[in-house]
This record gives sequence, C-alpha cells and structure tokens, in this order.
Amino acid sequence: MTNQTIVTAAMLAIGDELLSGRTKDKNIGYLADLLTLSGIDLKEVRIVADEEDAIVEALNALRARYEYVFTSGGIGPTHDDITADAVSKAFGLPCEHDAKAMSLLGDMYKRRELEFTEARQRMARMPRGAAHIENPVSTAPGFIIGNVYVMAGVPQVFQAMIGNVLPTLKTGAKVLSLAIACPYGEGDIGTPLAAIQKAHPETSIGSYPRYVGQKFSTEIVVRGRSQDVIEAAGKDVEAMIEDIRKAKEIAENHSAEA
Repeated sequence: MTNQTIVTAAMLAIGDELLSGRTKDKNIGYLADLLTLSGIDLKEVRIVADEEDAIVEALNALRARYEYVFTSGGIGPTHDDITADAVSKAFGLPCEHDAKAMSLLGDMYKRRELEFTEARQRMARMPRGAAHIENPVSTAPGFIIGNVYVMAGVPQVFQAMIGNVLPTLKTGAKVLSLAIACPYGEGDIGTPLAAIQKAHPETSIGSYPRYVGQKFSTEIVVRGRSQDVIEAAGKDVEAMIEDIRKAKEIAENHSAEA
C-alpha cells in the first residue's frame, strides 16, 4: 500500500549575520533537499536575529504548527549565542550545563591541550532533559527537546548533525514531480494553466519563466504524491501547449493573408 502520510516541518535560522548579509545561508537549501527526498514537507522557513524574544516567539509559533522544527545557529561559545537560552524559555525549562556535554567537551579540550574556559562551557548548555544530537565534526552537541531539533549554524557541522537526525524521523509520502518544457511565456499560459490546476487539485503546478535570446519560455513542473495524478495533469499541460501552438499558427496565417 502506498504511504500517503504527510509529515510537515519548518526551519528557524538564527543569526544577525544572516539578516545583515554578512553570512550567506547554506543550510536552508541543504535541509530542503534532504527533507524532500525523505518525504517530509518543509512548509515554512523563518530567519530571526539573535534576540531572545524573537527566537521564542518564532519557535513557539512553528512548533505548534508543524511536526518537526529544525533550528540552525546560535549555539556557540560567544555572548550572542543565545539559542539554548531562548529554546529553554520557549519550553519553560531551565537552561543548564548538561553533564554529558560537559564531559564530552572537557575530554576533547584536554586532548587538544586547551583550557576548557567558561566561554567554551557555554556550548554544553541546553534545556533540562534535552537529548543530544551528536556532532562528529567539532564535538559540541546539538540537542532535541520536544519536536525541536537545535543544530549549529556552521554548514559542515549542521550537515553532520542533520545526517544523524534524519534516520530517526517519521517520514511521509514522497512528492513526485514531472517537468514539462513550454516554449511560451507566462502571459500565454497563465489562464489555461490556472484552469488545469483547478481541475487537478491533488497536484501542485508551478511555472518557472526563462528568458533566452529575447524570447520567453517556461518550465512547468507538476508535483504530487501519485504518479497517475501527475501524469494526468501533465497530459492536460501538454494539450494546453498544443492548443496555444495551433492558436498562434492560425493567428500568424491570418496576419500573413491580411
């Protein structure tokens, strides 16, 4: 039997540097790709500053609406790394130095013959009762509390952490897609394509314009959770393209005869 379960998720990217443009986010696209392949629908992404109230507000809104929430950023050793505090506040839990995290980090810095400073100890702080997300890159763990997965903002670390998280998640029906090249611009296809979308409510139809050599064209992508459903819509799209071609051909012939 085909799995038709729909599993939803959101992402909260945290950091002043993202909003200022100093850091170009690489985690949103990476997460979106992995979740799509896993059959999890990423429905919303928010980017917020390193401000506790903003993080709490966004997190509480997202975790109530979606099955999973993934955060990136703000769990490092500096004063503006306040994600652990904000997540703890959102859940109404104390933010504490986790004993296991303290041991992991303490051992790592000892091996490297570096002092386990107060700043570095900040990376062991998390809400009371949180579970760890293993960090094979730089040791400092992320954490899980409720349906929220809190991970580092550094892309290499984020990717390693999400790689450990994904196998533990419930997944749903995967979204299939069908891409159709259309030689006409959105101005030509807009109205008939809207009618096709209405006739096929189980699909999501997107149009992506291209402009090459002073000529508009469009890639039309039909998405759905059933091959039969997207193929039926795809046939209507192809019929629409043929109808437009014929109409333009007739118009050109009339123009030439005039």
